Amino acid sequence: MTTLFEPTRLGDIALANRIVMAPLTRNRALAGNVPGPLTVEYYRQRASAGLIIAEATQISPMGQGYLDTPGIHSAEQVAGWRAVTEAVHAAGGRIVLQLWHVGRISHSSLLPDGAAPVSSTARRPNAKTFTREGFVDTSAPRALRDDEIPALVEDYRRAARNAIDAGFDGVEVHAANNYLLDQFMRDSVNDRSGLYGGSIDNRIRVVVEVMEAVAKEIGGARTGIRLSPITTFNDTPRDSDPQALYGRLIEKLAPLGLAFVHMIEGETGGAREPADLAKPFDYAALKKAFAGGWIVNNGFDLDSAATRVAAGASDAVAFGRPFISNPDLVRRLREHAPLNPLRAELLYGGGADGYTDYPALA
Repeated sequence: MTTLFEPTRLGDIALANRIVMAPLTRNRALAGNVPGPLTVEYYRQRASAGLIIAEATQISPMGQGYLDTPGIHSAEQVAGWRAVTEAVHAAGGRIVLQLWHVGRISHSSLLPDGAAPVSSTARRPNAKTFTREGFVDTSAPRALRDDEIPALVEDYRRAARNAIDAGFDGVEVHAANNYLLDQFMRDSVNDRSGLYGGSIDNRIRVVVEVMEAVAKEIGGARTGIRLSPITTFNDTPRDSDPQALYGRLIEKLAPLGLAFVHMIEGETGGAREPADLAKPFDYAALKKAFAGGWIVNNGFDLDSAATRVAAGASDAVAFGRPFISNPDLVRRLREHAPLNPLRAELLYGGGADGYTDYPALA
């Protein structure tokens, strides 16, 4: 029987155990959206995870949607992240970077020259983002033109190369939680025509182009993708047929030899089987169609994670908030030790408090 504490491989990435640290936005980047010394210490403390998926990191200045989130598009940002990866590797860990473009979940005050956010649509969601004024309504977006898509794909390719240059073991493309790539995929948002609108194949086209470009640049075996087929996070209704949509996406991604799919099951941070679903979503069918590693996420505890891995239904399990308050989460799970309580009021922004000051076991 496979256990959470056995090693595995996700593509070319060797994991000492099957406990993954999920990407967690903490809003503590320094000027220029550069990771600083506190971020180095934060990830170093958590290097016992089989794999760290570093926090969502914007691929370009236009990809930012929240205050003080790090980027991977400048030389200073690459240098800041290099200090992080060197510390994690020195502590025996493995770490990949999540590549992020928020799309319409943004505010003009965060974007170059006060620009409007970009998306698949010009419709504004009833959602909020975090700025210097606190949580505010998102700004009205503009729809990207088809002739702007190649530059977007290039931003992802360049960000992936920067991540490898910064010492990361790979990347995870963020196509979940109704940020930009999800905004193209879902017919509840994508109201465009042409190459990137209408049919399922057209709506997933930009995601497939991004994944092809990233896999070609750094190798499919160092490339993953994060998906959330049925979440309504960020005020985004589900697609009219999520099973067909995400099934077709997995089919198109299968030939790329990707390292892993990171699957958020159910509502992000909520019910894994939402009561308003007409029928259960069949994640097993997607996993069967994908030859790479499979990471599951959303509210797992020790028992449910161990059961899922033992049954062969996933290769690894991602934990989010427990890793914030427990830098030695792997040891605590292995020893059935109590977990530190989370100080939720210190999640976003600030300094060491609620970031690097959670104690490890003696």
